[in-house]
Amino acid sequence: MTTPSYDTDFYAWAQQQARALRAKDWAALDLNNLIEEVEDLAGRHRDAVGSELKRLLVHLLKWHYQPTHRSDSWLESIEQARQAIDELIDDYPSLEDYPQVVLLKAYQRARRQGARETKLPLTTFPPEGCPWDLDDIRREGWLPSDAAGDSSGP
Repeated sequence: MTTPSYDTDFYAWAQQQARALRAKDWAALDLNNLIEEVEDLAGRHRDAVGSELKRLLVHLLKWHYQPTHRSDSWLESIEQARQAIDELIDDYPSLEDYPQVVLLKAYQRARRQGARETKLPLTTFPPEGCPWDLDDIRREGWLPSDAAGDSSGP
């Protein structure tokens, strides 16, 4: 049986590598590509935290700057993003500090997406950084108030 190629049949290659690992057949391992894949896998979990943080920030910005458009679906997205971040950190505790590391980058992306989705000028959203504390952002039930100070739901 020929060894599947990483470049031409990833699935078959991965299955073959798993068999070789189980059998401790070290000579059959494609170490360079295995290392790359393990590093990529770790990066995906980290990237998922950043993506969920951005999704959370987009909806918090919309909540804050478009109070007349608030909806249950925004609340649902906010809570789902919080839950996803919490679950990722529960599953991968070494990512506990990552939301703080990526907050500014996630906020800048959320600003741009929020401007597109709301049709508000980008300058509506504070450019210098996230206006809220990460602990508040991640806290279940917390919502930013609108300009009038109201944070009530729909």
